[in-house]
Amino acid sequence: MTSLTATLGVLSAMITPAVLILASGSLILTTSSRLLRAVDRVREILPLMEHLTPNDASRRAMLMNQLAKTTMRARMLQHTLSLLYTAIGLFVATSVSIGVIALLSLQLAWIPLLLGFVGAGLLFAASMLLIYESRIAIRALYAEMDYITHLASSGARASRPQ
Repeated sequence: MTSLTATLGVLSAMITPAVLILASGSLILTTSSRLLRAVDRVREILPLMEHLTPNDASRRAMLMNQLAKTTMRARMLQHTLSLLYTAIGLFVATSVSIGVIALLSLQLAWIPLLLGFVGAGLLFAASMLLIYESRIAIRALYAEMDYITHLASSGARASRPQ
């Protein structure tokens, strides 16, 4: 019975990182979606820039601001994805190392602990980057809304590509 209890304890410990793997996977899905939206936004800006006239200085400035913010967001999101993928790898390594150490009766419990801590640290860093990226996205949205409000209040019409 002691052997079964010990085995179940090891299996439980090996499964525990799966919760962090699931959390990381969920963040990867949402981060990928955010990255795709940023890429789509850049692709929307290009035709708008191509149809600007020399008189569209304020619109050009607004679009350049949008492009700069979107570029920053895309780079940040790509970095976040790298952190999340690495975290998943570390959580898998944590699970495997728990099993190997238990199977071979090694006194190396610090290895899965270190792997788990580093993976959790990367997950935390990725979460902080996502918070920062969302703030950049909302600032870009506010800047665009301010531009539209300025156009509406001045009675000007936004130039539209034909």
